[in-house]
This record gives sequence, structure tokens and C-alpha cells, in this order.
Amino acid sequence: MLLQVIHETRYDYTPAVENAHHVVHLRPASSERQQVLRHQLQISPTPAQAREVADVYGNLSTFFSFQSSHERLQVVADSVISTSPAWSEDSPSPPWERVREHFRYHAAAAWDPASEFLFASPYVPRDDAFAEFARPSFAAGRPLIEATQDLMQRIHRHMVYESLSTEVSTPALQALAQRKGVCQDFAHIMVACCRAIGLPARYVSGYLLTEPPPGQQRLIGSDASHAWASVYCPASTEAGEIDRSRAGDWLDFDPTNDRAPGEDYVTLATGRDFLDVSPLRGVIRGGARHTLNVAVTVAPLEDFASHPAAATRAG
Repeated sequence: MLLQVIHETRYDYTPAVENAHHVVHLRPASSERQQVLRHQLQISPTPAQAREVADVYGNLSTFFSFQSSHERLQVVADSVISTSPAWSEDSPSPPWERVREHFRYHAAAAWDPASEFLFASPYVPRDDAFAEFARPSFAAGRPLIEATQDLMQRIHRHMVYESLSTEVSTPALQALAQRKGVCQDFAHIMVACCRAIGLPARYVSGYLLTEPPPGQQRLIGSDASHAWASVYCPASTEAGEIDRSRAGDWLDFDPTNDRAPGEDYVTLATGRDFLDVSPLRGVIRGGARHTLNVAVTVAPLEDFASHPAAATRAG
């Protein structure tokens, strides 16, 4: 599938910002399932300096700074991405306990990079409440994929999606306790549950293609960024043993929508939690008050090109 994503962020400051430093994660990731065909980042006003670098998790981020005063900041990311279907739900996987055992400390054992995603992070603490919630899904001998799917489904059933019920900084434990939140909270809870029982899990930021109601035209700028979880599945033999000679794979699960992300999803970045991959963050001097407006459009490339409002926005 060919998708175009335009993500526009605008800040208006009062009084003016005197100087600022920002970092954005707005370039979609390139992988076996996703190829970036075009990406353009427009920043206004023109920053004093800007550079693109890879962070510790392999995400491409852009750092930019301003050394002069400005009353407005506008960042527009325009990307065209080719996506492929996700992993099959029928894919074989080892029993979840073997995966947990694989990541337990063993003297002289080979290092597995996925181990980094076993530990607590700023927005995803370790807590017995997550392990308690996860346990019913992880019965003895249950294949990892089957157990993780069940966890995803249970989070979807037990949580209520409610806009404005949480904030960006809301801890996953609080969201679990109140049983409501937004996609960020659903993803954080799933990541926390997996880590709590010894399974590596990471946070994924990105976009989801949404379809307008029948007979209605797609509304430009009405979409939003999305988030889901990814769980590591080591390579295994037909007998279910961990095959250490081959690399495993990260498998995505979307508890907000109770499904495996497919070709209608676009991955932006992956990290320990939202703090690692927030679309835009920074430090400013001045600008005591500000207003923020975000507009996101995700559409098939051919639909986007034929929409006059989209063409205006893209220009």
C-alpha cells in the first residue's frame, strides 16, 4: 500500500520565544515491511541550525535550534511510504516461558539486544499490578503469540478509550487503575504487562489509516498520531526451542483497536516509552503562554493527490 502522511504542528507564542532547541521524530522508519519513498521536513521560521541523526534505538530524529526571537513555530512533515502486510497471526512461536527463560541472566550467555526492553522506563514502571493483570493470559505452555494476543484483547475489553482522560505524562499504573485512557496509555499498559512477566516489549509511535464514513469525503488534517506495542519473539525450531543461531522478530500488537497492525499502519519510531519517541519536544526561553495546533492527514497516495484541500496543504 502507498500512503502519504502530512503531520503539521504549529505553536503560537506570547510573548515571543527568545531562543529554543527542539528535536522531532517525524521521519517514518525504514524496515522490511515499510519503505520511505519520500520525506520532507519544513520548519518555519528557518532554524539557525538543523541536523538529522540516528538515536540509540535507530530512529532518525532531527535536532534544530533558534538563536533569535520568534512568535510562531511551524513544523510540517510530508512523507510517502510503501507498506506491507504484517506478520501472520498463524506464525509459530515458542512457549512464552521459554522466551522468558531466554532473557533471564545466565553466566556467559550471549547478549541479546532485545534485553534492553525488559527494564522499567520513565513512563513504564515495574509494578506487581501489571504482572497480576497479565497472568491470566499467560497459562503454562501457551505459545507466545497466542498469549500476547489474549493480553491485547483483554486490555481492549477492560480499558475504555476516552479522549482527555489522561495527559501525556500520565503514568501507565494510573491509567491501568482508572481503566481508561488513549492509545498512548493502552500501549504503555501492554508494554508494562509484558515486561512485568519477563518479556521484552517496546513502544511504537506512528499512524493509522482511517476511513471516512460512507459517502463522505476524507477530512484533511482530521487524523491523529497513534501508538501501539511491540513484543520480541525469538526465532525457534519446529519443536518450539529457542534457535539462538537466527535473529528473532518484533511483533506489533494494537490494544486500542484489538488487532495486529498491518499495511494500513505507518511506523514512525520505537523506544522504551513515549518519552523516547515524542513527535516534537524542546526547551524554550520565553513564550510563557502558547497555543498548539496539530493537523494530521493519512491517506492512500492516489486519494491524497486527488483531494484539492490536500494538494493545498501539501503545497
